[in-house]
Amino acid sequence: MQMQMMQMAQRNTVVRSLHDLGLAAWFGGSLMGAVGLNKAADQESKGLNESIRLSGAGWDKWAPLNLVAIGAHLVGGAGLLGANRERVMHQKGVGASTIAKTAVTAAALGVTAYSRVLGRRAEQAATAPEPIESSSSHAPETLEDTSRKLRMVQWAVPALTGAVLVLNALHGEQQKATQEKMGFMRAMSSRLGMNMGTAS
Repeated sequence: MQMQMMQMAQRNTVVRSLHDLGLAAWFGGSLMGAVGLNKAADQESKGLNESIRLSGAGWDKWAPLNLVAIGAHLVGGAGLLGANRERVMHQKGVGASTIAKTAVTAAALGVTAYSRVLGRRAEQAATAPEPIESSSSHAPETLEDTSRKLRMVQWAVPALTGAVLVLNALHGEQQKATQEKMGFMRAMSSRLGMNMGTAS
């Protein structure tokens, strides 16, 4: 137990900074894009094609930095998981919140990747030459449908990363000294109860 407390007392400033700053940029950038960039493109454009081109140019400029932010968050998260593995294994409630946070992070990664795919598809459709007459009736519907899906997915990214922020706050609360003591005591009580039940 003393070794566990000493390990928890160690500071992890670098990996925690990577984790938190990466997540903050991922959340903030996606929220600003959905709220500000998309709406500005809609207001300044003269049609759907131009709106997609304007917003697409902005998202393309943001994508490299967003990739760096996501990478920093994942590296920091892996570092924190390694540093707090004893808490995850032995403090009651930490394992469950860690699993939930991992699942939501994976969902946010998937939605972010899908958003890029839809964005590329919409930009290609918006900048493509006029379709031949036989298929012209389907082209506007396809572009509008892709654009609608894209906007929905772009809103899903800040929603999911916001949920990761909430779970991150929960982890912070679970690291309080009183919560750690209660968590370890509950875990030990559960194990003792299981052992006594097996022995009987």
